[in-house]
Amino acid sequence: MNTLFGIFTAKEYFNLTTIAMPGFELFGAEEKKEVQDVLDNGVLMRYGFDGNRNGHYKALELEKDLAQKMQTKYAQVVSSGTAALSVALAVAGIGAGDEVIMPTFTFVASFEAILSVGATPILCDIDDTLTLDPAAVAATITPKTKAIMPVHMCGSMADLKALKALCDTHDLVLLEDACQAIGGFYDGKPLGSYGDLGCFSFDYVKTVTCGEGGGLITNSEVYADRAHKYHDHGHDHIGDNRGAESHPFLGYNYRLSELNAAVGIAQLRKLDQTIATQQKNYTILREAVSEIPAVTFRRVPETGVESYAFLNLFLPTEDLARNAHKALGVHGVDACFYWYDNNWHYYKKWEHLLEQKSLGSLSKEQQEGLQRNVRTFDSSDQWMGRTISCLIKLSWTAEEVQERAAKMKEALQSVLEVV
Repeated sequence: MNTLFGIFTAKEYFNLTTIAMPGFELFGAEEKKEVQDVLDNGVLMRYGFDGNRNGHYKALELEKDLAQKMQTKYAQVVSSGTAALSVALAVAGIGAGDEVIMPTFTFVASFEAILSVGATPILCDIDDTLTLDPAAVAATITPKTKAIMPVHMCGSMADLKALKALCDTHDLVLLEDACQAIGGFYDGKPLGSYGDLGCFSFDYVKTVTCGEGGGLITNSEVYADRAHKYHDHGHDHIGDNRGAESHPFLGYNYRLSELNAAVGIAQLRKLDQTIATQQKNYTILREAVSEIPAVTFRRVPETGVESYAFLNLFLPTEDLARNAHKALGVHGVDACFYWYDNNWHYYKKWEHLLEQKSLGSLSKEQQEGLQRNVRTFDSSDQWMGRTISCLIKLSWTAEEVQERAAKMKEALQSVLEVV
């Protein structure tokens, strides 16, 4: 069995992490082969050194594979999911004075990316999809709004049709943050491909991992052309002399290394297998828990197919959810999350955003705009206070899945029977 740092098996490490999707459970000969190609030619940087590569361009190959898999015309791989969001916002022309609507439930990278381009993140309530509530979004739009950024948390999606209608009405960019939902679909399209731009994270604990990495997809030739330049200091990538390339506009360094891209190539080929295994395990757990009348489930929008990365449950009250989360742990059910108290994924613990704790000065527009976030989000609290999310792993044996299903059912019943 593969070991990590010679200390833990992959399964043991998996149990120690906070929020982890299963890419690294699948490390094997395929990843080693792709990485060895890079080590053999010795070119670890994405661009240049053409004579030494022996035909290997791993980042370019990953981009072609990602675009094909996501059914889009273009893909750009970058150094992280956060970088993907930052590049996507920049190529859409979003910057100082602009506002981007984002959900209260996400990872901090969402607002970090918005701030990084000079724009202002505006928090908005979620609904029973655990993603942006279209009605709340409609009420949040102002003349400064330039984009709506739904975040497909924990494997499922927002009501994208309704959000796209708002974007069309108000001439806004629809940017899908699909970092936690690669492999899901909406209206027959892979998540990330429905909007103007879609972003993915390929970090170590995502469904597809490069170790560190990310990617963005689009059908816009303009956005794609800007992205390949912007993510590499503004290089136009014309000609065969990198030092002689021109720079049509400012850019930054968000490149992905060849080593990271090599891992991603092998991982992306396994995506269908990963989703199928997740669906099988998810279904067994959901069917067991469905036998408890008081437990309900996150709403998946019509025409949506989730990636089955998490089983998301609603308990009748916040107190019952807290007790149920504790009971799951007592019964030996690991990797279940109560997001309402989470430091990184729910707005209540984002003091650095709400109190504007920045090493550098934020712009006047950002300072003023961020004040709009200093309020309560009662609808979000109502849903998140009742939510428990349970991770779906690939490494479970058939016996372990059945055992987990029985333990989950027993734990939840132990809390609900006393009501």
